[in-house]
Amino acid sequence: MNTEIVGFPNPFRPGAGHMPPYLAGRETEKREFARLVEQETVFENLVLTGLRGVGKTVLLETLKPIAIQRGWLWVGADMSESTSVSEATLTTRLLTDLAVVTSSVVTGEAPQVGFSPQRPAAALTLDYQGLCRIWEATPGLAADKLKIVLEGVWHYIRPLGRRGIVFAYDEAQNLADHADKSEYPLSLLLDVFQSIQRKDIPFMLALTGLPTLFPKLVEARTFAERMFHIVLLDKLDRNNTEEAILKPIDDSACPVHFAPDSIDAIYEFTLGYPYFIQYVCRETFDVWTQNIAAGEQLREIPMREIAQKLDTDFFAGRWARATDRQRDLLGVIARLEHCTSEFTVQEIAESCGQFLAKPFSPSHINQMLVSLCNAGLVYKNRWGRYSLAVPLLDGFIRRQLEALQR
Repeated sequence: MNTEIVGFPNPFRPGAGHMPPYLAGRETEKREFARLVEQETVFENLVLTGLRGVGKTVLLETLKPIAIQRGWLWVGADMSESTSVSEATLTTRLLTDLAVVTSSVVTGEAPQVGFSPQRPAAALTLDYQGLCRIWEATPGLAADKLKIVLEGVWHYIRPLGRRGIVFAYDEAQNLADHADKSEYPLSLLLDVFQSIQRKDIPFMLALTGLPTLFPKLVEARTFAERMFHIVLLDKLDRNNTEEAILKPIDDSACPVHFAPDSIDAIYEFTLGYPYFIQYVCRETFDVWTQNIAAGEQLREIPMREIAQKLDTDFFAGRWARATDRQRDLLGVIARLEHCTSEFTVQEIAESCGQFLAKPFSPSHINQMLVSLCNAGLVYKNRWGRYSLAVPLLDGFIRRQLEALQR
């Protein structure tokens, strides 16, 4: 066995948010962000949206050096559900992230905040405890207090020659207001940043999330429609898919090479979604290097076996969230002509009789689509149409139906 071949590292990385060895086809999106960080006054913030598997997290990380090279500071994290529980938890998230870049700043005196009386000068470090001190000393509601903290930070950051601060948050579709609990963390975020940007403080939001993100922002505050520049991240075309496959193995020592027909097969199966390109290429690389090391001839890409493994690794957990009747409905959707783009309740209802012994009524379909949206399998866009929330889910569903028929 050729141990050198077996030891050649597999360059493909299909993990969640893992940086691929080569980021293909995102030059337009990077130019759009480069334009945003050239703003003297922040009129536009960024919303980067798309389905799971299109590379939103990876692209957001790629935008970070673009901002830093232009003199911006960069803070951020994942916006988990727990962050959006209350206005206090959201504030904790913002101050915690901000403290990472301000903790080395020592002020000459504690800032006079809000309407508090004058106090003797005292040194204040803008670490997390220092930011919390300003917060606690400021009167008013949570939004008032947060505005004063951010204004105070800019007062001390600006002389250092920084152009501004980008607040970058992934999975921002988790943000939500909770009227039943009188907690409005999403509205708080939008109100605060709109206010400080109107004061020419260059703090910019860069939010990534599923297609449900922007409608949620507009629902919370209608001015959000004018506050954000939307970048829709889509799948790669055939040429960019080829680059994503070939660039990582562009090494004379690499034992694996993809012929044009193999690239066509990968593109046909993955439809250009970056996660699935990395997944199929990684599995193929492992199989082929083992074949080469054993002195066997290379075969075609074992696409059926890879699809079975992908079904178990990626789709099975999501499929388990659906009830039997919801699976019946998804089976109808997966066989619609335009299921990979958009579909309506009427289109589903018209097709039910063709595939189901007990068709759904339009009202029942509406109710079930709401449940499927909550399960993260479907989402409703702003035009009253629905789409599958997971790329290639229709192919998985059809494979399940074929297995049941067999």
